[in-house]
Amino acid sequence: MELIITPTKATIDTPREIRVSGLQPFETIEISTETLRAGIPWRSHARFKADVTGMVDLTQQAPLPDRDQDYQTIDPMGLIWSQTPDQIAQDHATDTPIFSQDLFETIATQVRVTGVQGTIEATLWQQLADQGIRRIEVREKGLVGVIYQPKTEGPHPAIMILNGSGGGMNEPRAALYVSRGYIAFALAYFKAPGLSDYISNTNLEYFKTGLDWLRHRYTPLHNFVALNGQSRGGELVLLLASLFPDDVSAVIAYVPGAVIHSGQNAADPKIGREAPTWYYQGKALPHLWENNRTASWAPFDEGPNPHRHEWAILTALDDPEAVERAMIPVEKIRSPILLISGTDDGAWPSSRYCRMIIDRLAQYDFPYAVRWCDTPNAGHNILFPYLPTTQITHTHPVSGRINSNGGCPQANAKANEASWQAVQTFLTDLLKESL
Repeated sequence: MELIITPTKATIDTPREIRVSGLQPFETIEISTETLRAGIPWRSHARFKADVTGMVDLTQQAPLPDRDQDYQTIDPMGLIWSQTPDQIAQDHATDTPIFSQDLFETIATQVRVTGVQGTIEATLWQQLADQGIRRIEVREKGLVGVIYQPKTEGPHPAIMILNGSGGGMNEPRAALYVSRGYIAFALAYFKAPGLSDYISNTNLEYFKTGLDWLRHRYTPLHNFVALNGQSRGGELVLLLASLFPDDVSAVIAYVPGAVIHSGQNAADPKIGREAPTWYYQGKALPHLWENNRTASWAPFDEGPNPHRHEWAILTALDDPEAVERAMIPVEKIRSPILLISGTDDGAWPSSRYCRMIIDRLAQYDFPYAVRWCDTPNAGHNILFPYLPTTQITHTHPVSGRINSNGGCPQANAKANEASWQAVQTFLTDLLKESL
């Protein structure tokens, strides 16, 4: 009996082939995994039947039908995305970290096969960033962030990465981008040292400073600087590209809003969740909840568990005048746009928002490329491939509210894979055009 993992060690976004040979014809085996993530074990398991040659090939075979199994489809990485954290961790929190604080640490997954001949093991290794990559903390011009710099000689194209309503810096995504040859700037704008604890009253000039600093410090290849944002960060990158169109080479908006929102779950409780988020030139920008005739928090606050923030947003979208006042003027953007969404987004209706953005761009005969990666039944947690996708309900890191981000593990895993492929293709095509 032999367990073969190909490749054994690679970047986290590299799919693997997992095969077991030397079995008895039609033998039933169990394959299980265990990964220590931020000190907590994550596990999965599934049963398979060998073919007539004594082979199990996860690229060709689905697990045997069984309610107790962690995934049911043909997917060689199903044993990774279907992992769940140790029950002790689940009892104490709805959010269990996927990454350790050291993003250069290789993630080791023990893969174990049990059959009539006994048990064998092998290790599957995943890397976010190679050891030769430089991580540089940024504390200049009022900016708070981290640069991930490739180990190869530049110049390199650059990407500025903005997080959502959880605040802080999205370093895992920066580490993944740098592994693909980009200078990645994970810029915090709240909930980080020296910054506000809340998203409320954020000045947009801060991000112009970040764009200018990134270009001046690193002289990107072909002057290419893309924006990548997630959730509130997706809303933000569209807004920034509309305000500073000459400074943005491309926009990648994960589960974005089509409209400007109030502080919501990340608001300063002293001024409330209906207070403004974004300020520009000293003035608050109009937002969806402002003078809205239909908006109500009741569906979210009082609805059934698990609460979905989307339910409140849908009430606000019933006021067409408020929607029009709050729409992001995406027609002012002068660069290609990639939109990413899921049809079962529990935080807000990102699929509907993407359709609103596309319709508005069409109305203005937008001359730049627009691509949309929309995954059926996926939720708000669209990250990147080959991570566990089983945490659907979470505690918001600012408000502490427990709510569902929507989707299901299989659909979210598909969205992770499809969106990251779309991102790589989008950026590769743009950089070819810039030659």
